[in-house]
Amino acid sequence: MDVALVIKQRLSELGLDQRDLASACQVTESYVSQLLTRKKAPPAPGRTDIYDRIGEFLKLPAGDLSRLAEVQRQEELKKRVVEPPRPLFKECRDLVLRKCEPERQMEVRRIFEKEPFGELERLVTQKLLDAAQGVARDELGSEEWLRLMAQLSSRSYEQMRVAMLEFLDSDVFTISIENCVAFLNPMIDSWDIDVKTFGMEVVLNRQLGPGSLKRFEFVEQQPLGAFGTEPALEQFLRDRALSDDASDEEIAFLKSLKFKNRRPTALYYYRELQNLRDPLHFVPDETPKATS
Repeated sequence: MDVALVIKQRLSELGLDQRDLASACQVTESYVSQLLTRKKAPPAPGRTDIYDRIGEFLKLPAGDLSRLAEVQRQEELKKRVVEPPRPLFKECRDLVLRKCEPERQMEVRRIFEKEPFGELERLVTQKLLDAAQGVARDELGSEEWLRLMAQLSSRSYEQMRVAMLEFLDSDVFTISIENCVAFLNPMIDSWDIDVKTFGMEVVLNRQLGPGSLKRFEFVEQQPLGAFGTEPALEQFLRDRALSDDASDEEIAFLKSLKFKNRRPTALYYYRELQNLRDPLHFVPDETPKATS
């Protein structure tokens, strides 16, 4: 059973239709239709208010729909994580570079073009997303803010709520041209990065977000000792989008991994975490149990 099936069954039981649900959730009927026909994957529960609205309207037990959506998303993630990352759309990359401070732009462009969708490009894009999504998440319940964003992008209020929900559910691997045009473009004024230390500053549009300057620092570390921690693991643990639901036991396992002639990335630890959780990667424990 999945999210779409539960919603459709409950709508039928209550004698309601998609238009009723769309109105209650303040989204477009098209968005509801795409969710129910599985043309859109269910959004991440921690990044949206849609499940609370649907659950309240359909009189479902609190949290049930969110939990089901999380299970469904984990199954989809297992399929996606083995695929190689796809490069950004050209329009997205051009926007990211255009927002870069002019004196840094040429240097960053050379790096981007030398290694298409390499670590620096992914890092910069994800941090721009983090900054914009942080503001969007705080303002999701503000009708005034959403109407301002709708006005800037020539959308209706309901269309803007749909776009916002999809934006909050995106990451560096799934960002769309629409996300860039509707959110990154108006919300990000500029950004700069020190390519030696990877310290990064993001300047937000003052009209759209309080606290217009965001800083992201990456500290250089000495070679690991016997009990050191990989810098990429620390980066992974700091990034809540990657590690928020990792258990103490899973983190202890990731810390036990050692590397001699190569350095992993934060994405490596994320994928290792998914591998650890996948039951297909393990055989049942058939060790005889001691009897007393």
